[in-house]
Amino acid sequence: MLRNFLLRLLIVSMTAVTSNNVIATEPSDYLTRRSGHPMFTGDMPAGVIASTRQAMSRQQPPQVYYQPVRFIGPEGVRFSLAQYGSFDEGESDLMAGLMIGQVYRFRVSGIPRAEGAELYPTIEMVDRTYPPPGLATSYPIPVNVDEDDILAALEGRLVTRIIYLEDPQTATPLAEGANGPTAIDIPEYQDPLEIADLRGRTVAILRIGSLAPPRAEFLKPQFFFGHPSWAPIFKPNP
Repeated sequence: MLRNFLLRLLIVSMTAVTSNNVIATEPSDYLTRRSGHPMFTGDMPAGVIASTRQAMSRQQPPQVYYQPVRFIGPEGVRFSLAQYGSFDEGESDLMAGLMIGQVYRFRVSGIPRAEGAELYPTIEMVDRTYPPPGLATSYPIPVNVDEDDILAALEGRLVTRIIYLEDPQTATPLAEGANGPTAIDIPEYQDPLEIADLRGRTVAILRIGSLAPPRAEFLKPQFFFGHPSWAPIFKPNP
């Protein structure tokens, strides 16, 4: 039962670029498009979807709940979350509790074959997961920033990943990678949020681009989305 919970976390990924090699799996082969005009789309500004969905929800998650999230990437890459506009050295395998409805800015450093380069993606917390009692930190939301994502961002492209919890009744069997759920790459003309919502419940949105922190102090609160609080999760010593 615990294994099934982990397998239902999947990722829909879109890179904003036209390429003949973008499609790894064609979602239209097994997804049916819904009619009408969606309220949310994957290209909305960070924070709009999470805050609006939380306001509209009749069963809002507790404001004090910090959803465990795990950041992982290629060997040598380090992740650090912003703390009032600054970053620490970071960790290669970072876990933290993030509040639902907030957007967090984090730093990606130590990028292989790109000495001195840094990226500043965002993770938008749309919803929480409900693991077995007492095991929340054993089943964090996986945020896997792979090498292709990093290279695309360094080239000036925007990568959008929708992390969603599968509906077990309509789940499509997909193999899981070594670092967690496997991403489904889709072409630019498809909306990754729509595809994720068709398959389950969106819990987080990852956006990776080439935007860097502003130098002007008055712009920093907007860049860091108001500096939302987060809770560190310390790994037990072996």
